[in-house]
Amino acid sequence: MRIEKAAPLIGAIVSDIDVKALSEADWAQLYQTWLDHQVMIVRGQTLTKADYVAYSRRFGALKPHRVKRTRDPEHPEITLMGVTTRTDAKTDRVILNRGQGWHTDSPWDTDICKATQLYGLEIPSYGGDTLFANMYAAYDAMPERLKQQAAGLKLEFAYGGRERKSVDLLDPEDQKRPPAVHDLVRVHSETGKKSLYFNPYHVLRVHGWSDEESDKLFAELSWYMLQPNAEYRHKWRVGDIVIWDNRCTVHSAAGGNPADERRVHWRTTIMQ
Repeated sequence: MRIEKAAPLIGAIVSDIDVKALSEADWAQLYQTWLDHQVMIVRGQTLTKADYVAYSRRFGALKPHRVKRTRDPEHPEITLMGVTTRTDAKTDRVILNRGQGWHTDSPWDTDICKATQLYGLEIPSYGGDTLFANMYAAYDAMPERLKQQAAGLKLEFAYGGRERKSVDLLDPEDQKRPPAVHDLVRVHSETGKKSLYFNPYHVLRVHGWSDEESDKLFAELSWYMLQPNAEYRHKWRVGDIVIWDNRCTVHSAAGGNPADERRVHWRTTIMQ
């Protein structure tokens, strides 16, 4: 197994392994590498859907995506990105491949989303990168005054945030779910480190505060999200598996890929 840093403070690139045939020692090293670097890229894999589900389950329990139309018919734990089982494929393809601002996955779920994993099957000739940032570094960079203010605060999150972006993709009963509430400063359950758990894309407000009061705090928090040497831009290759820790990172879909080229991934959502 070969392990290289992707960026100084985030990301590890792993090669020369087959995730279908890991020894227990290799698996332990792989898992620790992911915890240490928050984002892990495993290169050059060839997997069936069953293989991918089995490998994903090694990280934790899988949960089908809330947008039911994106689930694979035979393996609902897999979200199909860039393909669809519906007849209006052009519409769904745009939904699943658009660029998106900085966020963490599933904050609108009351359960803790441990990780997201993507497996690259078809990659466009340019664009379609995924960006990541280390939220341990974001918290560490905050002044003590702001750390003290953030301690004990909770944030409300909803699918699509205040603007309810793409909420029409959900079934009616899911559109009416109340906001999920999570700590603004999160203590990682495995590393014990503190990170900023802030997501401009899905956040509603500070629990118990007005939108105006919340926005003042959010503007300051946004300043600290992206720290020097703590960002990584992933340029996809076919056969890449990328897993990121939603407890201590944010990510963004850069977009910019050709409209006439497919960008296809399988996704799994891993819960704590």
